[in-house]
Amino acid sequence: MPTEVVVYPGTFDPITNGHVDLTERAARLFERVVVGIAYSAKKTPMFSLEERIELCQQSLAHLPNVEVIGFNTLLIDFVKSQGAHCVLRGLRAVSDFEYEFQLANMNRAMHAEFESIFLTPAEHLSYISSSLVREIAILNGDITPFVPAPVAAKLANRS
Repeated sequence: MPTEVVVYPGTFDPITNGHVDLTERAARLFERVVVGIAYSAKKTPMFSLEERIELCQQSLAHLPNVEVIGFNTLLIDFVKSQGAHCVLRGLRAVSDFEYEFQLANMNRAMHAEFESIFLTPAEHLSYISSSLVREIAILNGDITPFVPAPVAAKLANRS
């Protein structure tokens, strides 16, 4: 069954240029891309869910077929609620694959029609991660090459 909608889930704490790149790629492949911002209290995010939603909306405003929505449910339930049956996951390195492979199989075991689509970011963005960006920001380093302008401004105001 072809899909018109893909969900790109994550904590996006914060959204990086790598996330933007993957969303832009997905926006060319699907009629609708839902960036699902996970509540994820387990990860103790730097930004609140509302802040992460706002930063993603600002960073992805140039993509008319992208919608940003927060969620606090099982991923498969959120995906179904969006009229989708597949998710987009980014792979930066081989080390990402093992975890993503396990996650994809678990989700498919819980919902047989569930599919995972993997994309890689542009090579010059493949080393960027939200956790590295947070660490650099906490130590007052320059994060402007790694994040969209709204994120850089928000992080600068937090310091």
